[in-house]
Amino acid sequence: MKKLLAILLTVAVLLSVCACSKPAETTAATTEEATAAAPAEAAAPVEQGKVYNIYCWNDEFQARFEKYFVEAGLVPDGVTINWVITPNADNAYQNKLDEALLAQETAAADDKIDLFLIEADYALKYVNTDYTLDVYTDVGLTEDDTAAMYGYTKDVCTDANGSLKGLSWQACPAGLIYRRSIAKAVLGTDDPTEVQAKLDSWDKFNAVAADAKALGYLMVAGYDDDYRVFSNNATTTWVDENNKIQFDPNILAWIDQTKTFTDNGYNNKAILWSDEQWAGAKADGTVMCYFGPGWFFDFCLAPATLADSEAEAAVGNGSYGDWAIVKGPQGYYWGGTWLCAAAGSDNLELTKLIMKTMTCDKDTLVGIVNDFNDFTNNEAAMTEIANSDFSSAFLGGQNYISVLLDSAKSIKFLASPYDQGCNEKLQEAMRGYFNGTATYDEAMDNFYTLVLEKYPELSR
Repeated sequence: MKKLLAILLTVAVLLSVCACSKPAETTAATTEEATAAAPAEAAAPVEQGKVYNIYCWNDEFQARFEKYFVEAGLVPDGVTINWVITPNADNAYQNKLDEALLAQETAAADDKIDLFLIEADYALKYVNTDYTLDVYTDVGLTEDDTAAMYGYTKDVCTDANGSLKGLSWQACPAGLIYRRSIAKAVLGTDDPTEVQAKLDSWDKFNAVAADAKALGYLMVAGYDDDYRVFSNNATTTWVDENNKIQFDPNILAWIDQTKTFTDNGYNNKAILWSDEQWAGAKADGTVMCYFGPGWFFDFCLAPATLADSEAEAAVGNGSYGDWAIVKGPQGYYWGGTWLCAAAGSDNLELTKLIMKTMTCDKDTLVGIVNDFNDFTNNEAAMTEIANSDFSSAFLGGQNYISVLLDSAKSIKFLASPYDQGCNEKLQEAMRGYFNGTATYDEAMDNFYTLVLEKYPELSR
């Protein structure tokens, strides 16, 4: 397993050296060097360190940590929390993390990684190695501590040997987020129950897209808006047992739908995370539907709807409040962030406390829902909030937890270490086909070229 990560890390480092746009400094390492650098064992020193290093890509977890750990007075006296934040753009975060993990064994005590964050798309790259510690046997949590978590969130960070290597405060069931005023114009109602009945299959969704276009509205912003609905309902992984790339029928269905939507003008040809994507959500925007979980509409969509980003996020500021959420054509999940304890850390007692407080404590997780609109990783807490008067101002006062509760229970996790690269390269390669600058076969050839450059051990 060390060798697997060493290979993956070495490839990432070498690629980052070649790409001058990478903001993180990189150094190349051979497979043998990387393997030798991997921690030899998971046992932590008895003496706890004075600097606690957390590697992540944005301030999402930091904000929650500050409120529920720092402000609660849980940081031990004499310990400094050091945040090493490297944005995800151009794979910079993983490059930075990979370099640090390769140097972990020889790093000075105050420079060693103690905790690092990962996402589902590339989780297996790290959990299937000795760079991550077992939550139970190494960190010291118990199965009782994690009993209330949604099962798929544990599956994401369970390695090939059945060891749990990471925990999340989030569960990320996702739905269809729609503009209430546009829904009234197109569907005759903005009531979530009625809207769901009109959009509970892809056939209905596609038919409504035509109706929306006839009235001057766009069903989605761009090419990739509903990609995760299709990809996270796949029943086969991107790579088979022979390291051959394979396409799940759900992925092919997304390609077909997106081509139709683009040709018919049902989308605005926007790329995911682009300014064009968010323009459709403004007060004068014409996009009816976006897709995502709690973090998406709280962290991304809601800010994009504001006419004045400096003013309070409230009804009357842009289209804020003119939204609601339903399950949509299919239940799915999207994203999430997991905390991993790094082998070689000299702060395992603090890691145990952080993981227990931030991912296992029901009161903390209820608080995070109320303060940050996250759907949190505790079934008892979410059931309680689903049956309460909790509401989201952005969603017009809707209790979105109750909408997504059943989806959270039914999520199945299916993944390979190649998911992030395959997902991203497919979306990139298919844009030419969607906008008419490439044939289907040309776009597919481009996809295989991009993926095989990234993962040369695979075949088409």
